[in-house]
Amino acid sequence: MKKPQEKVRLSIIILNFNTRDLLHQCLASIPHSPDYQIIVVDNSSSDGSVEMVKKNFPDVELIARDKNDGFTRGNNAARKIAQGEYVLFLNSDTEMFPNTLPVMLNFMDSDRSIGVSTCLTELPNGRLYYACHRGFPTPWNSLLYFLGLPSSYYPKYQNTIHEIDACSGTFLLIRKNILDQIGWFDEDYFAYGEDLEMCYRVKELGYKVMFNPAVKLIHYWGASSGLKSTSKTVSTASKENSAKWNAARYEAMKIFYDKHYREKYSEFFRWVVFSVIDLMNGLRRGKD
Repeated sequence: MKKPQEKVRLSIIILNFNTRDLLHQCLASIPHSPDYQIIVVDNSSSDGSVEMVKKNFPDVELIARDKNDGFTRGNNAARKIAQGEYVLFLNSDTEMFPNTLPVMLNFMDSDRSIGVSTCLTELPNGRLYYACHRGFPTPWNSLLYFLGLPSSYYPKYQNTIHEIDACSGTFLLIRKNILDQIGWFDEDYFAYGEDLEMCYRVKELGYKVMFNPAVKLIHYWGASSGLKSTSKTVSTASKENSAKWNAARYEAMKIFYDKHYREKYSEFFRWVVFSVIDLMNGLRRGKD
């Protein structure tokens, strides 16, 4: 375990809530290196996650919290002890490949204009996790997306290194000095949208957000929330927890709109946008 005063190259922050077995797989897949500080923040799991980390990964720095108050506050709980030049926000329901971190760190080192980067993220079935490279949800992009039409909100995948608007918090690698400058995750968001917000602020500072498909990781999408079929066989999320995460997803859309688009459009247009969001939320609940 790294002592707080020691400087490390990378701090890896993994937020966990009732994903013990996937968390074990995630931690086991991270290459051992004295340059890596691994921090697990547990949001009051009841599945033995804390005990598993203590027993099997004694070098991991563990923050065991007594409540689950969301993705943003959970990750931000590691703020005081993260020591790396870079910080990687990594989901507990992911599996790393041996060359992923070295390649991504060298990629960041190669260009100081890169503030955030991410790698290719695939689902267990080999399909692309589409949120790993996306555009900002402008009203026009959102409308096209809701209508099922092509939109730059989820641009067509390119198997090349390229600049993007935003990436997912599943694997979000950021320079710590920039992270400190923007104040870490915006806690107005419970979950969802906070990664868009972070990338938006990084771009406001003049830095790039880059997608590098040269390396990848596997994402068992939705293990904590229980919202996705990709993790149905491994998720232990209750219906109440899934409903909470689903509500947070649609609330995040409203928060992001008010922060960045409300002053650009009329209040009537805001009412239309929010009505569509509420409609989509209602349709989603009807499928559950």
